[in-house]
Amino acid sequence: MCDFSLEAVRSRPAKVGDKLTTHRFNYGTGGFCASEDQGTAVCLLPGTELSFAEEVREWAMAPWSSNVISYRTAIFRQVNKDKAHTHHDALEFPNGKIVLLTTLKPDQQATVLQLPAEPQKAQSEQAVTSAVVGDLADAII
Repeated sequence: MCDFSLEAVRSRPAKVGDKLTTHRFNYGTGGFCASEDQGTAVCLLPGTELSFAEEVREWAMAPWSSNVISYRTAIFRQVNKDKAHTHHDALEFPNGKIVLLTTLKPDQQATVLQLPAEPQKAQSEQAVTSAVVGDLADAII
């Protein structure tokens, strides 16, 4: 998924092994882009696991605040889904801290480690559909 504010930006879904970069898109919204194409937002599904090249950094809200998150792995989440016109894309870190993606400093490198598993129901429906199509093809021949 990509945040509502990235709807006007060209996008594509993430794949395992993608090398991503935190990036500021139109209107200042933060998100991920492919390292080789900063004009395309890379959209993640909730549950996608990421590994950062270095400790993750947020924009410092105040000069005395710490902006370093002492972890290099995170899981993509969506928060505040019941609230329209607010940022939903976030990262959850191993200590449970959830940080909005748009608050991260740009130019941080991350790799997609794993995409979320497909729900069992979707896999079962696909198998049934394939079996039915196969049976129809056999019946026609």
